[in-house]
Amino acid sequence: MADEAQAQAQAQPQSERRKMKILCLHGFRTSGSFLNKQISKWDPSILAHFDTDFADGIFPASGKSDIEGIFPPPYFEWFQFNKEFTEYTNLEECISHLCEYITSKGPFDGLLGFSQGATLSALLLGYQSQGKVLKEHPPIKFFISVSGSKFRDPAIRDIAYKDTIKAKSVHFIGEKDWLKLPSEDLATAFDRPLIIRHPQGHTVPRLDETATKQLLSWVSDILSGEENGVSEGVQAEEEKVPGVACEVKKNALESEVKITTEAVQA
Repeated sequence: MADEAQAQAQAQPQSERRKMKILCLHGFRTSGSFLNKQISKWDPSILAHFDTDFADGIFPASGKSDIEGIFPPPYFEWFQFNKEFTEYTNLEECISHLCEYITSKGPFDGLLGFSQGATLSALLLGYQSQGKVLKEHPPIKFFISVSGSKFRDPAIRDIAYKDTIKAKSVHFIGEKDWLKLPSEDLATAFDRPLIIRHPQGHTVPRLDETATKQLLSWVSDILSGEENGVSEGVQAEEEKVPGVACEVKKNALESEVKITTEAVQA
């Protein structure tokens, strides 16, 4: 039956097929609307072939938001945590909420997250791969992480990142981001991640022409895999070449950007 359904899906014209869906999770004390605005910096062709769902956090912001005066409220947070990011409040409730959301509004093919949203997305991917959550939902195939990190509680780390996460992933890492090192550490949890470095801080970066081409190529691989009925894996060229680095000079108004495709080992 599954093979028959796949054959029927492939026989449909592209315009009639279901668009792949991405659940987008915003950063701490912001909102889905704000993340939508942040992502609008990117070339619209990057996500044109996907349905994007910008969800709001489960809890109203419990303190001052960094975007007050920049973007209108309301603001939300997914869970709360201590200064060391080793203790979490309402995390289990948040995970249950998101699993119900994903199940009821999905299926979702990918996750996109910024900061707290990226950290949470990676946790869901790790937990799903270990059979802890979303057992009845198809495996989530890809992940776009901007300034994400791992949870530091060993009780969580030892499960979520126990094995390499097979979802195809891209990680944006800022040179001036206070989460630069944690973002690099998160990338090691994934199989052959694409890493795009930028000179900015803790933000969704603007992409120059070369970075846009890198991301479009990554997206094209995902769309090609969907058309061919492939839910996992990497391109043959990726298998042969463990890492490619290219230095790109931006225009006179911008700083130098490093865009690196790396095969990061755990």
